Amino acid sequence: MFIVDNLEQYRILDAGDGDKLESWNGIIMSRPDPQVIWNREHEGLWHDASAEYIRSSKGGGEWKIRRKLPEDWILEELGMRFKVKPTGFKHMGLFPEQAYNWQFIMEHVREGDYFLNLFAYTGGASVAAAKAGAKVTHVDASKGIVQWAKENAELSSIPGDRVRYIVDDCLKFVQREYRRGRKYEAIIMDPPSYGRGANKELWKLEDTIEELITECVKILSDDARLFILNSYTTGLSNIVTRNLLQKHLGGRGGQIEADDLAIPIEDSKLFLPCGATARWYV
Repeated sequence: MFIVDNLEQYRILDAGDGDKLESWNGIIMSRPDPQVIWNREHEGLWHDASAEYIRSSKGGGEWKIRRKLPEDWILEELGMRFKVKPTGFKHMGLFPEQAYNWQFIMEHVREGDYFLNLFAYTGGASVAAAKAGAKVTHVDASKGIVQWAKENAELSSIPGDRVRYIVDDCLKFVQREYRRGRKYEAIIMDPPSYGRGANKELWKLEDTIEELITECVKILSDDARLFILNSYTTGLSNIVTRNLLQKHLGGRGGQIEADDLAIPIEDSKLFLPCGATARWYV
């Protein structure tokens, strides 16, 4: 288990009955988490939540605001600053458990490395790589999310020419980069469990992940040093993701590790499961 113990302003206060109680720099939020199938330990803490996301039986859901909230606020971790706020999809604009990978990136990426962040969301890994001196390419299919990532980079004082922002389908972008002859020393990807293709067709990560990794390996440079694959998909266990990296990168030497990400729950011996991550590094 990869224990995320390097967080300061984000904390898990309690979890139970299908929900998690989080502190985002002092603002307490309650959000659903289907993996939390045990009972709550500190019922009184839940009354302090400023907002609770209520799922709808028809799908989706909405926020129930209990106390006045700012439109957005700042979460600072590992010397980086991120804008967070409640969104219509229950997310807050950041996955704090990825601090485990952000720190690893800052320790392994070197000045001048070309770093590719796929399904890059609001840019936590992009900011971490840029702070380490990498030349970052940030790719996400959502224009609004990419704009949010730009704001996070500015909040963290990342020079404007350090990150190249691309709004595009990740697989198609990687294939074009291969045809252009571009290479990267480090790649991280955080693909969703499912999505919609260009023609609105439904695709599942399990059906497409090997093709994506295959294409990514083609654009790794001879001096590549890092490849990280995150998964929140139940079918892609840490054993499966390790096998994928072993198959495609094992011949390059280096090390391969894979395990579940988990954040400790305060005043408890329990951990909140936060998906899995696999990494190859030299």
